[in-house]
Amino acid sequence: MTPPLTGILPVAPTPFLDDGRLDEDGIARVIDCMIDQGVDAICILANYSEQFVLSDEERQRVMRLSLKHAAGRVPMIVTISHFSTAIVVDRARAAQALGADMVMMMPPYHGVGLVPSEAVVFEHFAAVSQAITIPIMVQDAPLSGCQLSVPTLARMAREIENVAYFKLEMPFAADKLAALIAEGGDDILGPFDGEEAITLLADLDAGATGTMSSALAPEHIRPIVIDHRAGRIDQALAGWQRCLPLINHENRQCGLRATKVVMKEGGVIRSDHVRHPLKPISARTRERLLHFASELDLIALRWGL
Repeated sequence: MTPPLTGILPVAPTPFLDDGRLDEDGIARVIDCMIDQGVDAICILANYSEQFVLSDEERQRVMRLSLKHAAGRVPMIVTISHFSTAIVVDRARAAQALGADMVMMMPPYHGVGLVPSEAVVFEHFAAVSQAITIPIMVQDAPLSGCQLSVPTLARMAREIENVAYFKLEMPFAADKLAALIAEGGDDILGPFDGEEAITLLADLDAGATGTMSSALAPEHIRPIVIDHRAGRIDQALAGWQRCLPLINHENRQCGLRATKVVMKEGGVIRSDHVRHPLKPISARTRERLLHFASELDLIALRWGL
């Protein structure tokens, strides 16, 4: 990707109807709403997309519908994480064939008892790189049970052709981002953070060039990144302070359900249904979420009204 992708690359929620079926019209509306939010790219099929409750057939449908509807308006990132290297390679090929601009993947994960060595993780990513020609974003997250060392991440950037982007989301992410940028140098094209941008300001201070947040408030988070990268630190701080109550409530109280609640309220999608074993947020948590969303006049809160 030339120039390297920077800015905000939010995760698209996967909308369901009240009965739990995929809402295909809602998938298209989510993509349109996110583009109107001014995003720099869209990530689909991530953990915040409830990828873990989708069947293989549903994954294919979400990917096909999303990439077709985006139609090149913004770069599209497809998450392909799986424990099996063969399956990840197949998913990567399918994503590229349908027009994905990048894939994102965690190390092979399947619980604490099945954590591969860093050497095996390296082979896992190398196999995907050999199968495709588009960039790979490494998602280094506690969910995988396998946090990778800075030397290994830097080696992946140097030696695996398509690995150039990194999403780091763990405690003290800023220190790890700074260490990775220092060790990896020019091979680190895209150092990003995640976790709903809860640590964004510290991560930008450390050298991050963007964030992968949810699709809740990209229009407010993106200017923080732009201002910080342009050296307008006071403006970035002011923007961060405005957004932090909402981001904190999302990260600590709502999780992936926040975007769905706001998008339903704003007429983007018909239902905020999440699949079992996930449960809806409480009325108390919902009320506070909508209060914060209304204070910021979120695009998603009025997009379809």
